[in-house]
Amino acid sequence: MPAVCADIRVLDLSLGPVGGVASMVLADFGAEVLKLEPSGGDPWRSLAAASVWLRGKQSLVADLTQPDGQARLRELAQGADVVIASYKPGEAESLGADYAALSAANPGLIYCSITGWGPVGPYAQYPAYEGVVAAKSGRMTRFGEQLRRDGPAYAAVRVASHAAAQAAVQGVLSALIARERSGRGQLVEASLLQGLMPYDPAQLLLTQLSGVGALQPFFDDEPYSLPMLHYMPMPTADGRWIQPGNLLDHLFLGFLGVIGLGAFLGKERFLGEPDSWSLEAKEEMRDAILLRMQEKTVDEWMQIFRDSGDVAAEPYTSTVDALDNVDMLANGDVVTIEDPGIGSVRQVGPLGQLRRTPAVIERPAPGLGEHDGTAWPAREPLIGAALPKGKPLDGITILEFATIIATPLGLSMLADLGARVIKVEPIGGDPYRSMDGAGLLAVKTNAGKESICINLKDPEGQQLAQDLIRDADALVHNYRPGVTDRLGIGYEQAREINPSLVWVSANGYGPDSPGARRPSTHPIPGAAIGGALNQAGADVPPAVCNGLAEIREVSRLLMQANEVNPDPNTAAVIASATLLGLLAERRYGDGQAIFVNMLAANAYANVHDFVDYEGKPAQRLLDGEVFGTGALDRIYPAADGWVFLCLPLQLEWEAFCTAIDRADLAAEVRFADAAAREANDAALADALRAVFAQRVAAEWEALLAPQGLGCVAVTEQGPGDFFVADPHVEANGFVRSATHARFGTVKRWGPVVVCDGGRQEYGPGVLAGQDADSILAELGRDAAETRRLRDQGVVWSEPVEMPSPAG
Repeated sequence: MPAVCADIRVLDLSLGPVGGVASMVLADFGAEVLKLEPSGGDPWRSLAAASVWLRGKQSLVADLTQPDGQARLRELAQGADVVIASYKPGEAESLGADYAALSAANPGLIYCSITGWGPVGPYAQYPAYEGVVAAKSGRMTRFGEQLRRDGPAYAAVRVASHAAAQAAVQGVLSALIARERSGRGQLVEASLLQGLMPYDPAQLLLTQLSGVGALQPFFDDEPYSLPMLHYMPMPTADGRWIQPGNLLDHLFLGFLGVIGLGAFLGKERFLGEPDSWSLEAKEEMRDAILLRMQEKTVDEWMQIFRDSGDVAAEPYTSTVDALDNVDMLANGDVVTIEDPGIGSVRQVGPLGQLRRTPAVIERPAPGLGEHDGTAWPAREPLIGAALPKGKPLDGITILEFATIIATPLGLSMLADLGARVIKVEPIGGDPYRSMDGAGLLAVKTNAGKESICINLKDPEGQQLAQDLIRDADALVHNYRPGVTDRLGIGYEQAREINPSLVWVSANGYGPDSPGARRPSTHPIPGAAIGGALNQAGADVPPAVCNGLAEIREVSRLLMQANEVNPDPNTAAVIASATLLGLLAERRYGDGQAIFVNMLAANAYANVHDFVDYEGKPAQRLLDGEVFGTGALDRIYPAADGWVFLCLPLQLEWEAFCTAIDRADLAAEVRFADAAAREANDAALADALRAVFAQRVAAEWEALLAPQGLGCVAVTEQGPGDFFVADPHVEANGFVRSATHARFGTVKRWGPVVVCDGGRQEYGPGVLAGQDADSILAELGRDAAETRRLRDQGVVWSEPVEMPSPAG
């Protein structure tokens, strides 16, 4: 088949890496991407990873403030299929570059707008910077427990940028799929603020349910608690650290056997499931593991774990060193491109492995204006094309055979775009449902779906699954290799039933890597791809730990730094890769196998540093106090509360000095330009600390943020409180009401991307097996047959009543 996006023309009006990554993905899969740049070029071309998100594109220069530039834009837009833009609300209209202006002559145009905060609301004109959004939304406050000090902590991994870029990809691909049906384009809207929503596992829901007495144990968080044994970071003999990820009990107990502590399990205090062990027994086991792991080097342990094949573990690694990860190299997740300006550039490879329509990543970043003569013939006018109705993925059915977070969360994103997602769960349900005792965590990961629980080890259960496959458009699973074949849903088995099926495998390691059959959970890529070390700060881990108490504390610090983000990072990529397959099927009429892995997905989330070439600018590291990466990218104490400051551009620094009436700072030779400020960073931080101490945080935000300067009060509550009550969230409809079978009417997280102005109905989290009867009826099973299947344990549903919360 041709490339997924062959013959699709994308006009990239965005500046910087968020829109840049979105259009890069489309270019990787065959789109012709023309980047229209201002006369001075994209100001973010100086970033270390610019050559990555510019790859495979063409560059044309046009000044859209001038009539001839606007005329050039209109000419190109008439021949485009997709426009990607990153203007602030109102800015595109002033340039004639908005959806209404450009689609008037090209009704088939899909226009993707990526903003910082959404199209309306009190923060709409605030700068679209990752740190500003993280500070204002409460994300930095959530990191406050990382260190034993007062105040918030900097959020290092650029998760909002990653999720927003992938949301843009998802919106564009969904709109292209809808255009195959309707012939019309539509408006697609994403934002950094929406991009943060996947990274709140349950706080939005918990905030609303805080008055429910039976749920009180969920609100009794103990600050500075040690990590659970299954996920506890461990030191090795050479001073490096390993992150385990043996979440399920059978993996954890197997891990104990592999490291030589299996004899503990015969003692009375270690009988039963690890959660049932006494606190004393757990701490005894913790110390035994920490001591045992210091008997071998990291390489020796990793060889043992790889030989075992059943231990989830990876060493803590920097992002650049992750470019040498043996699994990523073997799987083709790292590519090298010869760039005429900077030489050989090692960088992240394709978003996923599409077997019939693979990515082709060969062309380097273009020089500024290199393709100024480019012209696109206008698209043929659409005759009789209907306006899009419903959501863009209406009519598409996706089967989910997956558990825990990454894959289920990714498919909830597709449910929000209109796909019918049927979650096929094991008897007893997805194990994630029982990990908190009440099913709170599973509300988010199963939003908008239907559910049926089937025993896939039973021949009748396999037949039910195969009957579902017959009419499905896609099947997405997160089983390890070989398991799907044993359950009757392997690729060849599924393709024989339904040749047009898009079959997606999402797991820890790619199919062509030596670790393909190894298990993985969310802390694994966090450690392996460098995000956790970036978040840990300059002082963690120390070169040497003095005693077991310090080892325990460093283990806690590393686990706090290796937070929830790796699973949602992966979820966003799973959703995008599935849509690439669905678009290919709509265009060419054939299905295919697709493989997504957690390592590559998290490389995309760390794309700003997952690149290496001779002369690459050094990455600014997070300081030891975890306040920021430099004086102009940092949290400061105010007279009351905290502020976050982000001023990456020279003109912003000058405007800031004017706004605070400190011309002396702007005139100071030590702070005159970026190089001088970097050389005198500590002195500048001291000066700004004195400045911000003069006013309360809210006053600083009121003075600076409306002027487009990156300075906001750090929200003192977490993301749950912010998304429940903030007027900006309400103005944009970023949370929606839904009725959950167990918890009643609650506000749920809204979509990460909105197509055609938005939709009002978004489904709640579904209970395990909640839709079994209706799904079985669709498959031709009558009421008597359904009762028999339930009685024989082939099908199951969980009760609506809330169980007692786990300890």
